[in-house]
Amino acid sequence: MVPLPGLPRRRRALTSGLGLAMAAAVALIPGTTSASATQAAHARLGAATAAHPGQAPRTNGQAPRTDGPLLSYVVSVDGGRGTQKSVERAISRAGGQVVIAYDRIGVIVAHSADPGFGAALRRVRGVHSAGATRTAAIEPTATTQAGSLRTLTAAEAAAIGAQRTDGQEPLEADQWDLRAIRADKAARVNPGSPRVTVGIIDTGVDDTHPDLAANFSPKQSASCVGGVPDTSAGAWRPWDPAVDYHGTHVAGEIAAARNGVGVAGVAPGVRIAAIKVSEPGTALFYPESVVCAFVFAADHGIAVTNNSYYIDPWLYNCPNDPDQRAIVDAVQRAAAYSTRKGVLNVAAAGNSADDLASHSLTDTSSPDDSTAVTRTVDPHVCLDIPTQLPGVVTVSATGAQNLKSYYSSYGRNVIDVAAPGGDGYQIPDTPSGNGRILSTLPGGKYGYLQGTSMASPHVAAVAALIKSRHPHASPALLQALLKAEADNPGCPTGLYDPDGDGVQNATCTGPKPYNSFYGHGIVDALDAVVE
Repeated sequence: MVPLPGLPRRRRALTSGLGLAMAAAVALIPGTTSASATQAAHARLGAATAAHPGQAPRTNGQAPRTDGPLLSYVVSVDGGRGTQKSVERAISRAGGQVVIAYDRIGVIVAHSADPGFGAALRRVRGVHSAGATRTAAIEPTATTQAGSLRTLTAAEAAAIGAQRTDGQEPLEADQWDLRAIRADKAARVNPGSPRVTVGIIDTGVDDTHPDLAANFSPKQSASCVGGVPDTSAGAWRPWDPAVDYHGTHVAGEIAAARNGVGVAGVAPGVRIAAIKVSEPGTALFYPESVVCAFVFAADHGIAVTNNSYYIDPWLYNCPNDPDQRAIVDAVQRAAAYSTRKGVLNVAAAGNSADDLASHSLTDTSSPDDSTAVTRTVDPHVCLDIPTQLPGVVTVSATGAQNLKSYYSSYGRNVIDVAAPGGDGYQIPDTPSGNGRILSTLPGGKYGYLQGTSMASPHVAAVAALIKSRHPHASPALLQALLKAEADNPGCPTGLYDPDGDGVQNATCTGPKPYNSFYGHGIVDALDAVVE
């Protein structure tokens, strides 16, 4: 594929041309416990399996080691509250510190600098899984440089505004994505209900932005960084607005108000809440933070969450690795809890242009918080989370010509629906001719991004419109309606070659009603409010 000039692949979230991603490795994993450390840990905790579940045995004077990096762990517990309390005591006896216990899902977040800590806990009765959530030590706030961002200039804004028609927002003429899913028409019928809130699990949101302030819900917002919710005023805002703009862009796509300022969101009448999960400096999204976010969303009346990321440090989490298995267990419990509480979770498929229905993919980027190791994974077994978790709506991206975006991952029986995410190769008929997605940025600014990170919010917003019309709909019914009301263009009839180099970039399989590029189709906002 010919690279698109000026569009570097994101490192972290799922935004092409910005900077968010991740990947994994199966065999030799950096930071793996040595045999001697594991044996020592087993000696300390291995006997705690019979009469007193979760109780650590006597150590015969052998103290827990503290010579390793301080890591965070997720521990999933089987059994009731009594078992969980026993496991918490075992964590303390093993030299660990309980950070928070989510009793309602049986997940504990703990810290330890003992290299054998995870292996030791896995021998404790009542522990379903336990593993480190990272390969690099927990560190204080740091700073970093971000990739270049395409920010709208004052002159460009004036040129776009000069071409708006009656009833449009000042920059709406450049929002080809709204017209692609008929969100502009839907807003005239039903802009969404303020009783419906979309939770944005991301890098934080600048709620002072003039296009976001009116629809922002501080009572449903928090920082979950580190796994513990912080609801103090402003905790949900980006660490560094110049770097952590991803969540604010997502917020505008969902619910930028129709207030005569800037842009419009797909569902401009619904509420938005920010649940910040990105680490300061690195913008990594660690499992314990996402566990906290799903539980917080469930407990605070959020109807839909948007998840434009994959969980660090592994792009794919393989069950044959105990740390990665523990990550999947903990996050899946949290996501399932949110679903039971009425939350529909929507997630981006990823920007690797991978066929997620294949049986072999090469992952070169995991772990992304230390030294990556190349490995081959089967995505049927090794999961990209949260997008491959049960009940989560998986979203691929399209461009201005309703073709799958060149970067978007795809896969039959994996993709549920598609939505505009932008594609610099598909040029729209707009004042700027920019094929990316225009939305809000911190500090009252606006800018263009592209990625499945941008596609997912369109779907979350349409789901919020459906929820506004059907307030008692369950997550399963919302998902069914999203699919039923989607419009499927079918597989491309000719060569799928978005970059024009004469080479087939990906192969679409399946009939028009359901295929590997678009799933059940591109979501339709107008149908969401009238059918």
